[in-house]
Amino acid sequence: MIRVVLPPHLRKLARVDGEVKLNVEGQVTQRSVLDALEARYPMLRGTIRDHATQKRRAFVRFFACGEDLSHEPPDAPLPDVVASGAEPFMVVGAIAGG
Repeated sequence: MIRVVLPPHLRKLARVDGEVKLNVEGQVTQRSVLDALEARYPMLRGTIRDHATQKRRAFVRFFACGEDLSHEPPDAPLPDVVASGAEPFMVVGAIAGG
């Protein structure tokens, strides 16, 4: 069971409170987690990744175990503690400005 933490605006869109728990088949990667998330909550399609390219949106970041995983390859395995559900995979809305 993978635990995913979404930012407040995406939790509201998906109509969930708190963490989302997902079953992910096969290797646990950013791509497999996001595929499972979008399959269960289709209203999130296009909000985290671009519809056509499937690349992470510019103002969205991914964190796990206190590390920014945003620039890791989408098919790289996530840490074992994320795959086991001990630690969450976090989707964070980045803040920009000056």
